[in-house]
Amino acid sequence: MPESGTATLGATETLLYHAYELTHAAVRPLRMQSDALRYACRSAFSPVAYTPVGKAVAAACEVFENVTRRYGKPEWGIDAVDIDGEAVAVEPRLVYGKLFCDLLHFKRDKPAVAGRKDPKVLIVAPLSGHYATLLRGTVKAMIPEHEVFVTDWRDARFMPLAYGRFDLDDFIDYVIDFIRFIGPDTHVIAVCQPSVPVLAAAAVMAEQRDPLQPASMTLIGGPIDTRRNPTAVNELAASRPLSWFEHTVISPVPFPCPGAMRRVYPGFVQLTGFMTMNMERHLDAHADLFRHLIEGDCDSVDQHQRFYEEYLSVMDLTAEFYLQTIDTVFQKHALPNGTMYHRGKPVDCRAIRNTALMTIEGELDDICGLGQTEAAHDLCPNIPAADHHHYVQEGVGHYGVFNGRRWRDEIQPRLKKMIRATGRRRRASSRLSGRLSGRLSGTA
Repeated sequence: MPESGTATLGATETLLYHAYELTHAAVRPLRMQSDALRYACRSAFSPVAYTPVGKAVAAACEVFENVTRRYGKPEWGIDAVDIDGEAVAVEPRLVYGKLFCDLLHFKRDKPAVAGRKDPKVLIVAPLSGHYATLLRGTVKAMIPEHEVFVTDWRDARFMPLAYGRFDLDDFIDYVIDFIRFIGPDTHVIAVCQPSVPVLAAAAVMAEQRDPLQPASMTLIGGPIDTRRNPTAVNELAASRPLSWFEHTVISPVPFPCPGAMRRVYPGFVQLTGFMTMNMERHLDAHADLFRHLIEGDCDSVDQHQRFYEEYLSVMDLTAEFYLQTIDTVFQKHALPNGTMYHRGKPVDCRAIRNTALMTIEGELDDICGLGQTEAAHDLCPNIPAADHHHYVQEGVGHYGVFNGRRWRDEIQPRLKKMIRATGRRRRASSRLSGRLSGRLSGTA
């Protein structure tokens, strides 16, 4: 019986991605017919376009196109930001490329920021199914007063097998490499999933007494200790053996994709899981879209389109990274238990002394429950008390803690204040150390 069950799971694993691709292929003729019908019902030369029936049919075709389209990687769409009341041009530039991730720098127009010494900030985007552009609002709010760098993770679907593995240890190495590349006094912000590897990276650098340890790290809605106030996502991850995830949701990328035969956790599986948790809300949103299209409410339609173009754009994760994350973070709780290893060496957060720590949580977060991110403070007892910061934003869920009005108006200003206060303390400490060193050398 066990062998038969394993064989069945293996077959499911192999067919998962292929079934998805076949479904897209099967729907393509229907999409073409729907597009033709939508055009006929919307054309200014068609009398049907001015009737209630024509408007309803066109709206239905538009909704069908939205839910069956394959969404690619979105554009950042950040061409300018407001700095001191002036629109300043911004250009995302690739400054450091690695096999599975690019480091982008949002370069601001030089004359507008000449002479300014804004803090350097590395925003580590989550590698959990969505593209880094999900953090567009996070990035845009930080650019006016910071030199912003962002990790732009690549879709495993397009990574050839020749590129090798990419797992949680590699993620930590990438974070360390990027911090070292940006240089001294870098402030790191981890949004959701990267909170664990970023904290581990800071611990590894502290253990090595790296002179380029980050000045501060901010963990936003991250699963540091999922035993605290567990959510439905946490309970699912803990309720199944690792073998279940390996055989049920891992699938090889089909031909002719560049990453063909690479075992991945497909982005569409992740998306299906998230949408199932709030299916009624998504159904209501598309029903509203249908109504707004009939009414000609362009603003509401545009708002819906912008959100879902980002939300439905997903990427694949390498199987080894996904499974190691499930095992380390959600099942063994290795970091809070003190049993996490990186490259065979223990990760000890007590080694962190010179990096300020800020944790941010959302009151209504149904992905990372309250207290899960705050647990990082207990793991870092040797950080000075003045460098411990925690904030809970009322009235927001997981997405609202790093995007939207509350993020811009209430969360980001607190984060900015912490970064600058940390910078001032470090500079004052450096000057004091310099004076003491000078006196001691003079005495000698």
